[in-house]
Amino acid sequence: MSVSREKGSSIFSGFRALGLYSSHLPHVVRFHKKHREFYVVTAVGQCFHTYNVKKLGIVSVSNALSEDISCLAADRMLVYAAYGKVISAFAKNREVVHTYKGHQADVHLLLPFGDHLISVDKESVVIIWDVESEDTYLQISFDKASFEVSAVMHPSTYLNKILFGSSQGSLQLWNVKSNKLLFTFPGWACAVTVLQQTPAVDVVGIGLASGQIIIHNIKFNETLMKFQQDWGPITALSFRTDGHPVMAAGSPVGHIGLWDLEEKKLIGQMRDAHTTAIAGLTFLHSEPLLISNGADNAIRVWIFDTPGGEGRLLRFRMGHSAPPTKVQHYDLSGQHILSAGQDGTLQSFSTVHERFNKSLGRGSLNKAKSKKKSVLYDTAKLPPITTFASESARQSDWDGIVACHQGFLVTTTWNYQKGSMGAHKLEPERFNKNRALNVHATAVDISSCGNFAVVALSSGHIDAYNIQSGFHRGQFGKDSAHSGPVRGVAVDGLNELVVSAGADRLLKIWKFKSKELLHTDSLPSSPASTLLHRDSGMLAIALDDFTISILDMETRRTVRRFCGQRGQVNDMTFSPDGRWLIVASMDCTIRTWDLPSGRSNNTLCSLVSLCPLPADYEPSVVMLPGTCPSKDDEEVDTDVESLEMAEYVSPAQLDEQLITLSLLPESRWKNLLNLDIIKKRNKPKEPPKVPKAAPFFIPTIPGLVPQFGQVETPSEEQSKVVNLGMLAQKSSFYLQLEGALETNLYEGAVQFLKELGPSAIDTELRSLAPDMGGDIRVMQSFLKMIGTMLHLKKDFDLAQAYLALFLKLHLQLIAEQPILMEEAETILEQLEETWISMQSLLNQSMCLLSYIKSALL
Repeated sequence: MSVSREKGSSIFSGFRALGLYSSHLPHVVRFHKKHREFYVVTAVGQCFHTYNVKKLGIVSVSNALSEDISCLAADRMLVYAAYGKVISAFAKNREVVHTYKGHQADVHLLLPFGDHLISVDKESVVIIWDVESEDTYLQISFDKASFEVSAVMHPSTYLNKILFGSSQGSLQLWNVKSNKLLFTFPGWACAVTVLQQTPAVDVVGIGLASGQIIIHNIKFNETLMKFQQDWGPITALSFRTDGHPVMAAGSPVGHIGLWDLEEKKLIGQMRDAHTTAIAGLTFLHSEPLLISNGADNAIRVWIFDTPGGEGRLLRFRMGHSAPPTKVQHYDLSGQHILSAGQDGTLQSFSTVHERFNKSLGRGSLNKAKSKKKSVLYDTAKLPPITTFASESARQSDWDGIVACHQGFLVTTTWNYQKGSMGAHKLEPERFNKNRALNVHATAVDISSCGNFAVVALSSGHIDAYNIQSGFHRGQFGKDSAHSGPVRGVAVDGLNELVVSAGADRLLKIWKFKSKELLHTDSLPSSPASTLLHRDSGMLAIALDDFTISILDMETRRTVRRFCGQRGQVNDMTFSPDGRWLIVASMDCTIRTWDLPSGRSNNTLCSLVSLCPLPADYEPSVVMLPGTCPSKDDEEVDTDVESLEMAEYVSPAQLDEQLITLSLLPESRWKNLLNLDIIKKRNKPKEPPKVPKAAPFFIPTIPGLVPQFGQVETPSEEQSKVVNLGMLAQKSSFYLQLEGALETNLYEGAVQFLKELGPSAIDTELRSLAPDMGGDIRVMQSFLKMIGTMLHLKKDFDLAQAYLALFLKLHLQLIAEQPILMEEAETILEQLEETWISMQSLLNQSMCLLSYIKSALL
């Protein structure tokens, strides 16, 4: 029995994730000999990214694995990624070409070794794989209690030798070809965290959990030098190979220490290179460039081109290092997304290309002081942004973004074009800058003209400011706008009204210019947030009882109420036309509500079910998208009892009371009355020239569908006398009309005319007259065929065109024959009855459409 998988949303599908660059795993550097270029590979969740070091532009994104990547390694041809107990090898940075299964515990160390791959799991089991055959070449099991493998390295020029470091502090050198332990180093009574080859042969850099760095000669078992780092365990080591004897060491607090190996001293400190632990460090071969990455979702390239030993930041790719708090589009183009995160930064991500990303930085009370190099820790930095509003109308003239900070009274302005914090800090004077008061900004909005900002406070006050000057321009209400914290504030599109919602369960509408109160409405529950769609005047209010109310600003009444969320509403957004409201809530769901119908919407561009979803509908769990657009998933069988309806196939005729037009192109019937004019216009100016040697052609039967006729070979006994009866041979259409006089079935005759072109139809109708070899009864049969088409109300356009041509050709003959006149009068009655019915239906539809267009929602 096949089990069908649950289908995801019919409206939306995962497209792309923005702002993902690095995880807590060390990066891998590769060199492409043909391109003569370095590439850096970083793990991001279930896939890995490949960037060129020259511009840090993304080159490729691998296909996603079933679990998050736990370890990453690469050689000249392949990239190896471990996830769980399985290892996959990727070719061309994208496709899985090999899979290695055999570990009984999670893999956490990988080392490519020629044609082999060495992997170590958390139970200290080492497996050496043959890369091509995927077979196990050798397996070594260490006693985890005495030697837990924590680092692995291949010493340069040591054939078939691998050096293992342990959490107990000792090291072992193995010959993996002969499976022999060659030497055991007692260590320094501290766990080994990093093993790194130095530029000198036989010399290895060893990083310890105590923060000590040992430069050791493994050939003579001699320690050459020791360094002590005060920032915790060593997380990464790298050595310059461009002629400068410098070693870089990473720390868990994000600092990088630079050590001179000749003078054996610390020559530089790159403080706060990352906001989290340094995951990986790599000096490019023979270049003064250092690549670093960390769990703060950042890749940085440092260049050492200044005296003093420290490196300066050359280029970087950086996203949020903490979860986002507010995300919205900056303008109507949809190409720039503003995002504020718990890391305190405000960033812009481009949906077009990563090179258009920009970081607006972190807010600070003293911007000039925070920029000084001597200030290592900014004591004046502002807390994370909780909400913000943006407007691009006057972005070239002054700041266009206003932000509220967590638990902070002051609201800040930001300039998108400059990519930095703005010139003003908006703070009301009523508190005399007494920041000891437990008052903070809760909501903010910017007018559509970009000149004014409206800021709401937890004290119930709402203030208006001029963004250009930063001056206070009044407050709403005499004492305060609300008796409790203000949860939402919005300015309409014409700068006439301001709407606010407070914790006192009141919704108030104010006049923007005079600040006077116009309308007050009670809410069923305390509001959590508001969202105004300025074009339609619809205000969405998320309430604490997990319901959403929609207020029409024009009529000032609640027009919709949506329920179904099982958690607090985190964010809301309207579709550009204002018909949809998309809601994200704490129950890990995204719901789409249709405002005109008041139900959960389930349709977009493709034809899907219009059946509304019930309020207790359980959505299916879907996988988050990766960085690149994913390919469409395979078609899956849907459950029979699913709410999704099958694709609707329209019948040939919707209803017997409605007329149905044909699906033929207009060129097949619209010009039947004008054939003589068309033929006269298309008449050739000179007769066609006969080719010198005409090729053999198979005779064809006239018609739009080409059909080959049978070639009759004359027999020897055939008479040479011409049979004049062949000149008056009856056509197939003529014979079908004759037969229909008895059977009264005209479907075949109508279908035959549908396959003919205009000229062939004209010829067929002309041949029905007696002077062209036809008969009066056949002409009567043709009129009966038209009557049948009108009675069935099918192919209504064709019936009109065929009848018009028939009357044009045989009008005088019809008037002289009583039989034909009787049939013509019957057809006239059918036409009048059909037109009266259609006129009433059209009038009804136009009245209904006019009402829908003019009525309010």
